[in-house]
Amino acid sequence: MNDDTGEGGGYQMSNMIKEVQSLAEKFKTEDDEHFVSPYANLEKAQVLQEARIFHDPTAVRENPRKCCTVIAQLLHLQNTGQSLSSTEATEVFFGVTKLFMSDDASLRRMVYLFIKEVAETCNPDDIIIVTSSLTKDMTCDVDLYRANALRVLTRIVDAAMLGAIERYVKQAIVDASGQVSSAALISATQLFGKSPECAAIVRRWISETQEATSSQNEMVQYHALQLLYQIKMHDRLGISKLVTQFSQRGSLKSPLALVLLVRYTSQLMFEEVREGRSSGSPKEGSPTCRAGYEFLESSLRHKSEIVVYEAARAICELPQAEAQDLTPAISVLQLFLSSPKPAVRYAAMKTLAKVSNAHPRVVAKCNEDLEALIGDANRSIATLAITTLLKTGSENSVDRLLKQISAFLSDIADEYKITVVGSLQQLCLTYPSKHRILVGFLSNFLREEGGFEFKRSIVSSIVSLMQTVPETTESSLLHLCEFIEDCEFTQLSTQILHLLGDLGPTTSAPARYIRFIYNRVILENSSVRAAAVSSLVKFAARCPSLRASILSLLNRSVDDEDDETRDRAAVAIKILETAMADHPYTAPNEDTPPEDIPEDKPDPDDQASYLYLEGLPMDFSKLERSLKAYVATPAAMDSPEPITFSVLPVVEDTAEDDIATTPVEVVPGVPAQKAPEAAPAIDPSAAVYAIPELAALGRIFRSSSPVDLTESETEYVVRCVKHILPAHVILQFTIQNTIDDQRLDNVTVSIDGSDAELLEVTGEIPAEQIAYGKTENCWVILERKEGTIVPVTFACELNFSVVNVDPATGEEEGEGFQEEYPLEDLGITTSDFMAKVAVGDFRRSWEGMTNANEVLEKFALQFKKLEEAVSAVIDFLGMMPCDGTGVVKSSGKAHMLHMSGVFVGGKNVLARAQVGMDGGGGVVLKIAVRSEDKEVSRMVADCIH
Repeated sequence: MNDDTGEGGGYQMSNMIKEVQSLAEKFKTEDDEHFVSPYANLEKAQVLQEARIFHDPTAVRENPRKCCTVIAQLLHLQNTGQSLSSTEATEVFFGVTKLFMSDDASLRRMVYLFIKEVAETCNPDDIIIVTSSLTKDMTCDVDLYRANALRVLTRIVDAAMLGAIERYVKQAIVDASGQVSSAALISATQLFGKSPECAAIVRRWISETQEATSSQNEMVQYHALQLLYQIKMHDRLGISKLVTQFSQRGSLKSPLALVLLVRYTSQLMFEEVREGRSSGSPKEGSPTCRAGYEFLESSLRHKSEIVVYEAARAICELPQAEAQDLTPAISVLQLFLSSPKPAVRYAAMKTLAKVSNAHPRVVAKCNEDLEALIGDANRSIATLAITTLLKTGSENSVDRLLKQISAFLSDIADEYKITVVGSLQQLCLTYPSKHRILVGFLSNFLREEGGFEFKRSIVSSIVSLMQTVPETTESSLLHLCEFIEDCEFTQLSTQILHLLGDLGPTTSAPARYIRFIYNRVILENSSVRAAAVSSLVKFAARCPSLRASILSLLNRSVDDEDDETRDRAAVAIKILETAMADHPYTAPNEDTPPEDIPEDKPDPDDQASYLYLEGLPMDFSKLERSLKAYVATPAAMDSPEPITFSVLPVVEDTAEDDIATTPVEVVPGVPAQKAPEAAPAIDPSAAVYAIPELAALGRIFRSSSPVDLTESETEYVVRCVKHILPAHVILQFTIQNTIDDQRLDNVTVSIDGSDAELLEVTGEIPAEQIAYGKTENCWVILERKEGTIVPVTFACELNFSVVNVDPATGEEEGEGFQEEYPLEDLGITTSDFMAKVAVGDFRRSWEGMTNANEVLEKFALQFKKLEEAVSAVIDFLGMMPCDGTGVVKSSGKAHMLHMSGVFVGGKNVLARAQVGMDGGGGVVLKIAVRSEDKEVSRMVADCIH
């Protein structure tokens, strides 16, 4: 019996295995098979033929699924660009409208979807036909039909039709059905942005929207609060009352609605600080900020994770928040780090990473939890944990962190590696004594596998460290030399070779780098060979002792197959031979004491040194801009004066120049954002040169940024640009008319400068006419007398004739009348006469200017933070920060600030300022100003106030 059973069981088992194998073969998907959309090969003619089923009531009633399929196919054609002709669209649309007879819920929803999708492409007269059916559905008893009909109807109506159905929409907003109420609120939100006329109607529904916020349905509360905020968006007092009401009443139960309220509260607190109504800690700021912070802190105890996280993130991003203000939020985020949900861990980790940039000590208490996340399965979380630890860790923990990172980096993608490299660079700036370990760690990964972006990020970090931590220069150059021995990226090789040419000759043993450079001449492609030749020439130009040996190496490149390499070598040989003949080098005797050996540097009149080491007064981009400004000056090209650097216009360094050189921090898990394309530069002087009377005054030295003289919401928006000339100041007032039933004629700005001894009003040019929505310019000309420039303030008033017009036609209605409109005061300061121009080598420029015209001053500034004081000093002087000193990178008590600029008249100005904290919590400024004119140095130093 047992044997039979065993045989039977074995037979049955083998049959089952065969069945499973046959099923597996049946459903097996080959690797080269891909998903094919069922709508991939649709033909429009066939779909239109099938759409005739809409006209058959029996087929619609018996086969609604077929109708749904045909509508889906029509929508696919619409969305893939296979548009229907006018006749075809009309026929199909009328066919779809007949489907309102069907009671099938799925088919009715497809009908609503089709009408909503084609509403913007069909004939408006055809769309109007379905409004009666939609209105009927909007008032029926089926919630599904009512909600969808509302959404469709509000998409196709205009302001005139909206007034007819307004009563139904208002009733739907407070409907007992959450589905209907949410649909009505969403439709109202869309209508609000459709046109100003529709928005005016929606504003009348504020009482119903307010009532909807008390609904028991969470989605209704969410949509109602969103619409309520949209209605009151431009009413600051209304928004303040809205936030206060809901944050104190506690009637909102919807987590999504509370998330919105947290965001609105945070935005309101931002505006309080930005507009100067609150300062310092949120706990001690204005009543609005104090109440807002209390609400955010209470939201940290909510049962919903999204509300808690949103409140914690809002607290961490508050302006002027201090360490003690962040503690409750950091504690909550620390708990989130151990959440089983990856999304929660990532959100908490991302927020802590941002906080660590400004408050690393606050985040340091989470270090144990952060170290546990280094091995997280989600690489984005692990990378953020590593980068945050590098910001918050102590100097003693650097070695341990590097060991963990070395194992971690080999398992992650290049985009995460780049983020870690940036954090390592910041760590080296924080702990300069660890530079050898960190630079060695980075250089090790240069020899590992990795893409171009990863290798470039390491090279950029090493180069940046050499600039900020000079002690790393020689060791870093040797690491880079080893890297180019086996570098597959031409761009990186050429960059490093040029760097070696600039920095190698200044090291203690320049000859050690010659071998690495010459190897590139022998082994690399033409671009790298040309760069290597240029680098060798720089060594010869700076170090006369190496010229003979380098000359023999360059002679081997004269027969190079590449034209560029050959020409560079030939020109360099000729220049070096001439320099060696003019200034022959005599090697010191072997028994000469080291202190008696002269410094290995070229003579002051050495030709090779001048040609290869002296840079242009400006880079090529600024040279291009300067030449364009020169050509734009009237009659400049007719002048017999030769074009030299001294006669070219001064070109200021712009904010875009700083942005272009600022590294962008990459957030793991978030796609890297491309740098925004630079907007085409607008020359502010072009408007001046277009007016012959103003063009005759001469070339513009510089133009200031626009200064607002009114609020942006006022009926007349006025801004002023100050154009500085050698003997004049031209004030360009830009006026915008925002009143639709008025036209402004003969518009001028009168200024009262009775206190201005050196500036006198000598002329004005009015704006003849400013229609509604238009922007025009009027001008005031000030003549500048000789003397010391002192700050002056002008009282300004807008004068014009008002002409009432018909908003629709623009025709005049009645006679005009004179009107005056007061403006904000306009100040002209010494910094307005200073152009922001950076110098390439500040130290060399400072030493070259000498202290003959130097002015030294010491000031006590009323600032509590070093960053604010540094920013204020830069604004006071109107000069350009150099060498990256415009940003306070360390948390020390003192910061050295280097600035440069050009004063009106072409006088170069340099300033060195030490900004430090004193024992009483204030800021002390010690500043030295050098220029070509003692009086200019004094005027610049007196800018501090």
